[in-house]
Amino acid sequence: MVVLQKLPRALLLALLIGLSGALGACDDEGTAEKAGKKVDNAAESVQEKAGEAAEATKEAAEDATEATKEAAEEAKKKAGEAVEATKEAAKDAAEATKEAAEDAAEATKKAAEEAEEKAKEATK
Repeated sequence: MVVLQKLPRALLLALLIGLSGALGACDDEGTAEKAGKKVDNAAESVQEKAGEAAEATKEAAEDATEATKEAAEEAKKKAGEAVEATKEAAKDAAEATKEAAEDAAEATKKAAEEAEEKAKEATK
């Protein structure tokens, strides 16, 4: 405060007016400040959009992973069903072959017996 007492009143008054003018000018935004705010807003917008895009990509990847797992499970199930159907068909074919062989053996035996009987009759 001692310094202020030594300064002439006119200089002190001019200094106070200059400071108040300078402080008042801080309230007004200049062109550079407005441009800076626009750049900041644009950067925030880009950051938000990038975050949204990253989240959407993550969700899409998760959905694709889930769909792939489901498709693999369905394929596994159908492959298992196909294997079981093939086993059943092979079993049925083996049973049919066995029956056909038994029928053929029975027919052959019967034909042989008939041939033997006819041969006996022919030799009488």
